[in-house]
Amino acid sequence: MRFSFPLLVSDIGGTHIRSGLARAPDAPLAEGPRLKTRDFPGLEAALAATAAAIGVKPKSLIACAAGPVEGRSVKMTNADWRIDGHSVAIAAGLEQGLLLNDFEAQAFSLVELDERFARPIGFFEKKPGLQLIMGLGTGLGTAALAKIDGRALVLPSEAGHMDLGPVGPQEEAFWPALDKTPRDRICVESLLSGHGLFRLHQARCKTAGKAARIADEVALIEQAAADPEGEEGETLRLCWTLTARIAGDLALAFLAKGGVTLAGGILPRILPFCDPDQFRATFENKAPYGQLLHAIGTRLITSEEAVLKGMAAIAAAPQNYAIDYGSRAWCEGGA
Repeated sequence: MRFSFPLLVSDIGGTHIRSGLARAPDAPLAEGPRLKTRDFPGLEAALAATAAAIGVKPKSLIACAAGPVEGRSVKMTNADWRIDGHSVAIAAGLEQGLLLNDFEAQAFSLVELDERFARPIGFFEKKPGLQLIMGLGTGLGTAALAKIDGRALVLPSEAGHMDLGPVGPQEEAFWPALDKTPRDRICVESLLSGHGLFRLHQARCKTAGKAARIADEVALIEQAAADPEGEEGETLRLCWTLTARIAGDLALAFLAKGGVTLAGGILPRILPFCDPDQFRATFENKAPYGQLLHAIGTRLITSEEAVLKGMAAIAAAPQNYAIDYGSRAWCEGGA
């Protein structure tokens, strides 16, 4: 398998598209334009706009998108896009391409993660074993990274759509007030990602007999920054508590002894509302396995560049990654 350069890497979310250009396998990654997903009918149009902005026609593309990937295609979960890699390659004149789930790509990025791009939550140290990555954005993503015969293998997941219930009197009080539309259920993603944060805030305020002062999740984060001790700040602190609990659950599910890494567009923006000691206490509160979780480090990726560099690393040394290129590469022959 071989990817020709110049290579374009793209992170396609439900809200934004971020890209980078690598002119050679060992070249630094040049930042591309930041586009809004809703401004384009599909990847073909967004790719044309990106190539025009950077002034270079890429020969290969590695892209990741928020949604379950099937071979060369994906139906995005939080955007009205269906991406077919083969069609994109033809439209853009690419010699090769590869499509990854967004958190599959995030997990692969852990292989080459620059430590400057992350900060511990409580503590983190490199240890052998499976690693877990989880993040909040327009949706909630999770994946696990393992090593098989020296190659990186990722286990994708849609754990963000698991059901979620209340723990303790505070949550039990407002849980009945949660808006269950549109899927008539409460899952992890529906409370912690995108509009879910606003849904969480509305339920808290309604139960306390207070009016929500803001109109959406963007205003929620802005108001919390302006008044950290207000109701909006309390909602973001609760978000971190729920994130810690779910991260602990998933660490147990995968036995992620290599550590848990958090990522995504929301958590770095609300980091001031995270109490590391409280986060660790909630993460570890999984009797009878508290000691097991006590030994698992937690950290947060603070740079959006990490996943782009991770995809560029795949193109530079594809043999180091356990990916079924035969069924997933966009063009036959591995140009």
